Amino acid sequence: MDTKNFFSENTVDPDPFKQFGIWYRQHLSSVAVYPDAVSLATSSKEGRVSVRTVLLKEFSDAGFIFFTNHNSKKGIQLAENSNAAMLFYWPESRCQVRIEGLVEKLSRKDSENYFISRPRESQIGAWASEQSMVIPDRKYLDGRVEFFNNKYSGKPVELPDHWGAFFLSLT
Repeated sequence: MDTKNFFSENTVDPDPFKQFGIWYRQHLSSVAVYPDAVSLATSSKEGRVSVRTVLLKEFSDAGFIFFTNHNSKKGIQLAENSNAAMLFYWPESRCQVRIEGLVEKLSRKDSENYFISRPRESQIGAWASEQSMVIPDRKYLDGRVEFFNNKYSGKPVELPDHWGAFFLSLT
């Protein structure tokens, strides 16, 4: 990616959403590794903060959409405290974008629309992976994958009740 004049007062759009869209599209079309990866910081009701990486799926002037397991540590923290922050860091361009806001669950229909577009292996993974839980070993996880592959053999994988869309709106 050509980073010369990537960010200057002469080239940046005064609308931050438009500028984010420009950078995001540039990174998606570049050789950047996971340009849609974003660090998501959440906090428990007691204020214990944690951060992890999720993948951005959509964005607009209103906010940012990602998907995850509602029973994961991040899902539980978001249920307790809807304040969250995101950080996009693109080292190729030496660019980062910080976002703070409130997170809410989106509708089951929104979650289903995205879920059916995912590869079957990812759909099975949503069932098999007990995010944030300690598992005894790889064999345990492989067994869960096999169980759900058999359960949904020859038919569409249903959306798990514990998995879905979240929307971070700006505060």
